[in-house]
Amino acid sequence: MPQYNMRLTPEQTAILEGAKGETMAKIMKTLVMYGETFGATHLEPVTGSMGHLVTSFGLGVMKPVYELMDTLIKEGCVSSQQFTVDPKPIDPKVPAGPIEKLIFKKFMYSAQRSYDDQLAKLGLLSDAAYTCACYFDEVGNTPRQGDVLSWAESSAVVYANSVLGARCNRNSGIIDLFGSIAGVVPCFGLLTDEGRKASWVVEVRTTKKPEAQILGSAIGMRVMEDVPYIRGLDRWLGGELNDDVRAYLKDFGAATASNGAVGLYHIENLTPEAREKGDDLIREDAQVYVIDDAELQRIKAAYPVIWKNPDAKPRLCFVGCPHLSYAQLTEWTMAVYNSLRAMGKTRVAIPTVFTAPPAVIERFNASEYAEKLKATGVILSYICPLMYMNNPLCGKKPVVTNSNKLRTYTSARYCTDEEILSLIVKGVN
Repeated sequence: MPQYNMRLTPEQTAILEGAKGETMAKIMKTLVMYGETFGATHLEPVTGSMGHLVTSFGLGVMKPVYELMDTLIKEGCVSSQQFTVDPKPIDPKVPAGPIEKLIFKKFMYSAQRSYDDQLAKLGLLSDAAYTCACYFDEVGNTPRQGDVLSWAESSAVVYANSVLGARCNRNSGIIDLFGSIAGVVPCFGLLTDEGRKASWVVEVRTTKKPEAQILGSAIGMRVMEDVPYIRGLDRWLGGELNDDVRAYLKDFGAATASNGAVGLYHIENLTPEAREKGDDLIREDAQVYVIDDAELQRIKAAYPVIWKNPDAKPRLCFVGCPHLSYAQLTEWTMAVYNSLRAMGKTRVAIPTVFTAPPAVIERFNASEYAEKLKATGVILSYICPLMYMNNPLCGKKPVVTNSNKLRTYTSARYCTDEEILSLIVKGVN
């Protein structure tokens, strides 16, 4: 057996030597080699109750992945814990032309149904477990502070690390599954106390509550993969992690992770570790970044518009990337419903899709808000907007969104919540 610098237990060494079969030995070897690349000292047991996989889409070209999954299932190397997975890429309810539907079903996501079957055999929690926001109460995959995780979805990882105080690196797809199968992950980076210290101090000096998506974008682009310690935001958010604050931090964190590569942030007087350790989390050589109104305006003004025709009228709007919480879904419903009534209208002017986890949608559909949303013409879906738009035809379509993540990875145009509401209610003259 090759010699590794990492400290391994006798059991882990035995697995590497084939004690649990060739396939499990390869899984362990992959985790060890991955850890060695980043200087991991040892393998840390996964303590979170569930895993989360980022690879949810059945792309026809991913044949090696499906072959790997078949091997894992055949050899009994299924997850040692149940897991959730990112959203599905398509939904019949979401607007798509005949050619788009053909491309989705026959070419792009032709393996979706068989891949779903593989995920179920590997340990998927349920058919309702497809969401990027697995930490919502309705979904049931909410880690505790200090839990060690094997996740990969960037917006979920940054939320778990920052808002919940769990510990997880920004893993890649398949590595997240291997960690869940083996029950261990390499200990480096954000799993260590030193790796969770901040190398940036961000001073928020705005005159009003900053838009979560733009603030997160500004910080992500400046600090990249580093850890920021944010001061002044508690002035606008308060010191309690209630539903509104958690929703704000969900969207803020997704922007830091997609516009940069942030896996953890601390907010003074608010997030768990910042409340416990305060300035002890800041490195001595930390850099300072000041964000005021002018800086946020500069950031937003610099976003490119990559539509074929920059002056085109929007043909589709997505709200919910990451997925909306129940509270956000009800707030958006009432905002659209009341705004339409105030304008003497009944239905939205632009085809609009709100996305949320299947379990949140189920709860919402049993509420008094469901009929109000239906009356507006807004479509409620479990879809992943990013994967929906990840094709040449959608790339040519003028789409608007309030998600900085979707803006970053696709041709969608970013608008603030206020701008989105105006567009879908009033339309464009």
